[in-house]
Amino acid sequence: LHTGNEAAKLMSLLMLVFSVSPILAPLTGSVIIESFGWRAVFWTVTGAAALATVLLATSLKETRPAEERVGSSFGTALAGYRFLMGDRNFLGLVAIAGFGIASFFVYLSSSSFILIDHYGLSPSVYSVFFSINAVAFIGMSQLTGLLAERFGLRRVVRVAVTGYASTMVVLLAIMATGVDRLDVMAALLFVGYGFLRLVIPT
Repeated sequence: LHTGNEAAKLMSLLMLVFSVSPILAPLTGSVIIESFGWRAVFWTVTGAAALATVLLATSLKETRPAEERVGSSFGTALAGYRFLMGDRNFLGLVAIAGFGIASFFVYLSSSSFILIDHYGLSPSVYSVFFSINAVAFIGMSQLTGLLAERFGLRRVVRVAVTGYASTMVVLLAIMATGVDRLDVMAALLFVGYGFLRLVIPT
């Protein structure tokens, strides 16, 4: 339905919605753990999933007109995958986004051990620290559409990927030399994930 810069704008708006959870989740989780214990987190997630399922089943309707819908079948899906796998431009962009998101999930899975166990942050302070990167995510994702209109999608992607990779290499080099400072890591992660957020909507 939408392509090019218009699609990038819409994806930026969608990323804004997605970015709220990295801010709220750690803060909410720390409050739940401190108030009710760690088991309450799983009950909360279960309740949220059940509520989302009910809303999905009762409120979300098909938006595509009936005359434009395509019948779904295993063969149709395979044909679509075959077409996409033959598109080198698509594969390159998917690889960029995939590796970027994978690196972010590595950070998600290890950040609590690094920040709480290694640097000694409390769960509440860790939540605030974690939310700072989400602020960079939100801010930069909202700039994507404007930058794409002015400079073009390909240029935005090139600059963002180069900036993200360079920032992470600098962070690795600094840590490899034995510099173990929380403020240095926080600053570079803030800049790096800001660049990453430019990549995802495009």
